[in-house]
Amino acid sequence: MIMRVGIVGAGSIAFGTAALVEQQGHEVTLWSPSGERTRALASGQALVAEGAIKGTFHPAVATSAKDLVARAEALVIALPAYGHKTVLDAIAPHITPGQIVIFSSHASFGALYLSRLLAARGVTVPIVAWGTTAVSGRQLSPTSVNVNTIRKQVDLATVPASESAKGLSICQSLFGDRFLDRGSLMAIALSNLNPQNHMGIALGNMTRMERGESWSQGQNVTPNVGRLLEDLDRERIAIASKLGLEVRNIFQHFHLSFHVPMSSISQMNQEMHEAGNGGSGPTTADSRYVTEDVPFGLVMTAKIGRLAGHPAELHEAGIRIFSAMYGRDFTAENDLLTALDLDAMSLDELKELCRNGFAAAA
Repeated sequence: MIMRVGIVGAGSIAFGTAALVEQQGHEVTLWSPSGERTRALASGQALVAEGAIKGTFHPAVATSAKDLVARAEALVIALPAYGHKTVLDAIAPHITPGQIVIFSSHASFGALYLSRLLAARGVTVPIVAWGTTAVSGRQLSPTSVNVNTIRKQVDLATVPASESAKGLSICQSLFGDRFLDRGSLMAIALSNLNPQNHMGIALGNMTRMERGESWSQGQNVTPNVGRLLEDLDRERIAIASKLGLEVRNIFQHFHLSFHVPMSSISQMNQEMHEAGNGGSGPTTADSRYVTEDVPFGLVMTAKIGRLAGHPAELHEAGIRIFSAMYGRDFTAENDLLTALDLDAMSLDELKELCRNGFAAAA
């Protein structure tokens, strides 16, 4: 069955996701809040994908949040986490029962924030949270994207949990049979490895980023950087274990995402580099590796760790180090956790919301 899919965003992940959805036989509409990134597509130019997805695609372009929601049966949030609250505030007034919302990928309990917005209107829809994106890539121009990889497996969970079967089924229909239902939004909150990995990579290569150098990311996950990533991962896994949750580890992540054999993290990245899949490191300090992943990734993991009684000391140190390096309070920049007032919740209250979301107003 052909579905109409609205994608919020117009960067590399949104473009790659649009190509994947169209390749699966569905109809796509893109919406860029500013309108700048979709201007060329709106004029009739095609979207060209290369790499893991090759082809020419023709997504439609919405002129507003209301227009996007009206055209879609499924909505996909595919932009950096620092834009999530703004776009959720924009689309929530127009969402109706019968639609579904998918976070690609989930960050800082954005699914709960959307659940609260909808509940205030008396609306409940399945909200699906992914632990990572289905594709990775780099935007080459306003009409082209290089898709580095299509992930073999993406973890997900649906809120409310009673809609889990529907959430999984629709994701499989839209994106293929590549999903593992972890059954818990809390598990998904602890499943995004990008923040911890990008922390180590950025710390180890900050001068390259500041100088705007061109450098291979995989090649520069050297043994020392690799060991830091492995220790950060052990902290995250320990928090999940304390909460009785099963999440993938860093070795499974690189194996499933980039198709390299299990080894040390440094060695796996060297093999990715040799295979041409190591990716390019950020060429600016104003990179989502820091500006998104610190406030919306490391901060969230640290907060869950404290709630669980298992502090994530390396994550906490990373937040403080990056805040000092950038002269910014990255903890204060997380507008989603602030809006949800997570610090005022008990662990049991958060677990309940992760299962059922906010109760719809009568």
